[in-house]
Amino acid sequence: MPPESTNGAGRRSGGGLAVPMAWLCAEYLADQYLTAAGLAEPGSLEHRASLRALTLTVHLSGEPAPDAWLRRTAHEAGWPDWVAERLAAEEAEDPDGADLALARAAWRALEETWVHATDLDGVPGAGPRPTVDETARAWLPAWRLGLPLAHLAVWLS
Repeated sequence: MPPESTNGAGRRSGGGLAVPMAWLCAEYLADQYLTAAGLAEPGSLEHRASLRALTLTVHLSGEPAPDAWLRRTAHEAGWPDWVAERLAAEEAEDPDGADLALARAAWRALEETWVHATDLDGVPGAGPRPTVDETARAWLPAWRLGLPLAHLAVWLS
């Protein structure tokens, strides 16, 4: 059986099944960074959240540049708003794209999954280097857990 050809946009010629190559490449890169950093056990909720967050960042940035990913994932960088804007732009460009479907599913999972974790935005300690009370827990959307881990994984590489 001959291999299926693609037209470069991740779709089979003839309008068949779409292959989400951009998403799969972004997910592979994100997994490599997270595995190398070793910050969370593979398969754990923390690992899945950080994998989704970093994959979204890599995919939606359109840049194979870790420094851009670092800026985008930095605390208080407006990441959720940026994700929403980029998803809307991608939808306007290709509303039926296979990459877009996976990106939307990842974002939905990050928004709708809530975790009971250390409140990184809790009342900080005094001084120039605020401390986080690791015993203070709060219910957070999974992206709030995954984004700092994704940032740290890129920073450590």
